[in-house]
Amino acid sequence: MLPALAPDQAGQLASQLALLACQCLLDEAHLAPKPGLVDSRGSGAHQDLTLELMCRSARALQAAFFAMASAAWQQQPSTTLREQLGSLGRGGEDAMLQASGGVNTHRGAIWAIGLLVAAAAMDISQPQAAAVCQRAAALAKLPDRLLPAQPRKGELACRRYGVGGARGEAQQGFPHITRLALPTLQASRARGDGENHARLNALLAIMSRLDDTCLLSRGGMPGLTLVQSGAQAVLDAGGVATLPGRRHFNQLEKDMLAQRLSPGGAADLLAATLLLDRLPDMPAI
Repeated sequence: MLPALAPDQAGQLASQLALLACQCLLDEAHLAPKPGLVDSRGSGAHQDLTLELMCRSARALQAAFFAMASAAWQQQPSTTLREQLGSLGRGGEDAMLQASGGVNTHRGAIWAIGLLVAAAAMDISQPQAAAVCQRAAALAKLPDRLLPAQPRKGELACRRYGVGGARGEAQQGFPHITRLALPTLQASRARGDGENHARLNALLAIMSRLDDTCLLSRGGMPGLTLVQSGAQAVLDAGGVATLPGRRHFNQLEKDMLAQRLSPGGAADLLAATLLLDRLPDMPAI
């Protein structure tokens, strides 16, 4: 059972963080056009997902994010906290599956954003991306003795292809966010791209480098290579705000849909990027 909202300062902060996390998931879902992903145009490479389903799932996670932020409020990294967050995250998965009718809509996002929300609550005086990611990495490196023994689909892909996956990304401090997505988002804004284009360029920056286990599960190494090189081609051409960039983007999307490739891991990290981008501007309590 997830705890009810509390009226004290910790509860107010946790509520703000949870609301912000859900809004970032909703913003990622609505962002369009996204190659291979669910957006306002349709279901992309998916047969079991819709935008309405993604939004319902995102809203269902607010209680779990609140619980994670509450548990981590002014705490230091510890195995006890790590296991508590893991248990709360699995509770969030149950809520997600109930809201989605059993479809995995946000499992990877629960892991990434849950860690970041908890890390933000650990020291709200240090909301900068690098500091939050460092605290999240410290948590991710700790063991969870309560973790189910049955490996997930992403973990199987990690073993097969020798990649770090979502766990490795977190343990390294989310480098695809801090070194790629956030700088690309900021650079796109600085040169006058609209916010939609800036976010799409940030997504493409993640796609160009991330060993996305969603892509590996669907298309193997050839599928991953196609997406990485195609995303880089869009960025090299000037990004989606330019005509050459849009031409490369359209070709990438066509290729991905033909092979039913979906960069779900990159989408999770984009939502996390939007969270880290907004944390410093969160209203003070």
